Amino acid sequence: MKPCRNTDILWRKTSLATSGPPRHDETMPKQFRLADQSIIAFVATSDPDRARKFYQDTLGLPLVSEELPVALVFNAHGTMLRVSVAKKVSAAGYTVLGWRVQNIVAAAKALQQAGVQFERYPGMEQNELGIWSSPGSGKVGWFKDPDGNTLSISQH
Repeated sequence: MKPCRNTDILWRKTSLATSGPPRHDETMPKQFRLADQSIIAFVATSDPDRARKFYQDTLGLPLVSEELPVALVFNAHGTMLRVSVAKKVSAAGYTVLGWRVQNIVAAAKALQQAGVQFERYPGMEQNELGIWSSPGSGKVGWFKDPDGNTLSISQH
């Protein structure tokens, strides 16, 4: 092992002191703004075959490409949805992906006909389809993908 010189130590201390933690309080340069770029949605799966069947067949999303063993890529009405392959999926306790629909009753019925089961949550008054009406007149229904990720449909 090579001995450390004083100049190496000084450089490391100076480098760490001047770089510091990342800053997020600056404004994007006018020539480039993320607001002008397309967003990509991500969700994880531990079983790409099962995820492909669910997102493609059950939900009807066109499969754009298989980039296995990394991801499956779907077209979600013009938004790229990357279903990333993970060894283990830890489902979040909240909605990770949702669709705004024009007619939530028709959407819920169509999803149920495709085998989707809507989640029911204690303390939330949901109708027979599993749709909750928010105080602000929005309507939401929640369901899970095969990995336990919570997805939703909503009408606003």
